[in-house]
Amino acid sequence: MKKIDLIAVVSNKAHLTKKASKEAVETFINEVEKALSKGEKVVLSGFGTFKSVLVKDKAVINPKTKLKQIVKSHRAARFTPGRSLRKSVK
Repeated sequence: MKKIDLIAVVSNKAHLTKKASKEAVETFINEVEKALSKGEKVVLSGFGTFKSVLVKDKAVINPKTKLKQIVKSHRAARFTPGRSLRKSVK
């Protein structure tokens, strides 16, 4: 499912215009992004948890040049599915 498909489903189920549903979906995504950039967790009961984690420095080998390089530490977004989501996917 793509973002445009999600917007169409939200528009249909919530009886909103496509413009209003697009704004709602994009607002949700932007707010999750802001929270993660601040280092906060976003918990959606019954769905899952979005969180920001710190990835440490690590040495990697570039397969093209065969040179060893260091990837600096950085923050990355992670998603942990909730129990009901895990059950429905199984």
